[in-house]
Amino acid sequence: MNRVVRIGPRILACMGFGLLAVSSVGCQSTVGGQTLPSGFFLEDDVQYFPKGAEFKLINQARRLEEYKVQRHGFQEAMNQDQP
Repeated sequence: MNRVVRIGPRILACMGFGLLAVSSVGCQSTVGGQTLPSGFFLEDDVQYFPKGAEFKLINQARRLEEYKVQRHGFQEAMNQDQP
């Protein structure tokens, strides 16, 4: 029984050290609603986003305008056919 009492503090000390080691690694964390970078953010890969259109739905808007023009043209043709 004496041996169990000696092992208990050692296990607690190892668990405490392990918890300290895990919590001190550079990982992204959230504090007070702010996302803070990891400790290694200067060594991370650079993310490159090529310059592109600000409006992401250019093709959809263009097709919608073409559809409106085409529909307007059909309506005018239908109005001309009727006397």
